Amino acid sequence: MLKPAANVLKDLAQYSNISLRSDSSLVGAVVTAAAHDDEQRAKKQAEKDTKDKDDKDTALRRKPGLKPVPAWGGRSIEITPWDVLHVLGRAIALSRRGAARGLAEHWGALKYSQALTGDTRSFMKLSAEGKMTAEHYKNLQSRELGIGFALVAAQRVLTQRYPDRVVSIVPADTTLSAGWSARGTYRPQYFAELWKPGEPSLVLPIACKGNHSNAARSYSQLASASAHVETVHIGPWNETPVFIFSTELPPDGHVTVHALCALGRGGWLSRPHAESEGLDVKLSDENYFPEIRLPTESDNPPSSVTGFHVTPERYEWFRRVIARTDAAGLTAFAGDGGATTQYLTDRQGAKNFTGFAHAAAGSVQDVAHTLFGIRFTGTDHVFRLNGTRVEAFSGVADDLLHLLAEGRVEQYRREIYERRSSWPSNSSNVSWNGPVSVHPDGTVLAMRLLS
Repeated sequence: MLKPAANVLKDLAQYSNISLRSDSSLVGAVVTAAAHDDEQRAKKQAEKDTKDKDDKDTALRRKPGLKPVPAWGGRSIEITPWDVLHVLGRAIALSRRGAARGLAEHWGALKYSQALTGDTRSFMKLSAEGKMTAEHYKNLQSRELGIGFALVAAQRVLTQRYPDRVVSIVPADTTLSAGWSARGTYRPQYFAELWKPGEPSLVLPIACKGNHSNAARSYSQLASASAHVETVHIGPWNETPVFIFSTELPPDGHVTVHALCALGRGGWLSRPHAESEGLDVKLSDENYFPEIRLPTESDNPPSSVTGFHVTPERYEWFRRVIARTDAAGLTAFAGDGGATTQYLTDRQGAKNFTGFAHAAAGSVQDVAHTLFGIRFTGTDHVFRLNGTRVEAFSGVADDLLHLLAEGRVEQYRREIYERRSSWPSNSSNVSWNGPVSVHPDGTVLAMRLLS
């Protein structure tokens, strides 16, 4: 029997717990999984190249020095399913994978509105519908929910460790496309930028995966994720701090986020110069060669490996790319395609936010609602939830969206920094009558029954 839509909306605002795992035994299990993977890759390569007498190195380059996440802050995180979907929606707003051509990708998060269940006395797990979906679309569901849970965990731990910074999550593929045209190269899924106006930013690559299997599968996924983050170096060789995640969403059992990190003195971008172009200046595509420069010893000739290297002369450029890509994600989440276009280069997909969009998936920034006394402007989406029509709304605080529409990223960031601890934390709003999530970046995601 289908659950009434009103009950679904109530469940989405219900707090529950997700389990966290990051310890030395996890490090050992991932090292073992990586060694096994390299062994299997070598065997397959040997079978394929029986006529080739040359030895080939089939081992992947993986991030060395993986460790448990310090200051993890306990063994669980309290969160609502609606907050997870908000994080996921923000993360995929620039994905350009569907017929929407980039204008309404974030609504894809809503297909998981009934996938999770739990309450404050228990851990979150797959609902009956989530289990049923997993039987048919397990790879898609585990991958996308894995993104949501991983980024929730990343934001929590980074906010704890850097309370004087704002944490922005930016898609790595879109970001890297502004400087490198290489395809087929391993890369992380996201960057976390920790920023403060007028100060250097810290940027960490993040690789996140998910599965509907067990812990052993998560070990293999973390081993794979370590190869994805190794392809980006910011600053000195092998000094870039990273996070890797694998979220276990078993059919029988609760959600567990497995996480490891690598530490280092890299990842820091230079302090903005008074005479620099700043974040408000439009970008054009650069054409950097996809290589990471290795340190040289004595008179040995310089060497490199394939990857993406943000060297000191690129710090200011990369800081601008990260900030403007983040701004594009914000305006896309609000349905403002015109504002989004100004922040992306051609190779980043600016054209995906102009022109024709599929009639069932287009998004227009023309809706405003006042929630918690704050006026938000954005876009809405109407669909049926178990036969009942519901309305979803996504947007950005009205004054902040005006700044972004005018291309004023510097001022937007100053406003966000000053207001970072003043946003409401409730998961529901009486006047709205449905789940509401407001994030420190000024975005809102809300859903209610359609009267």
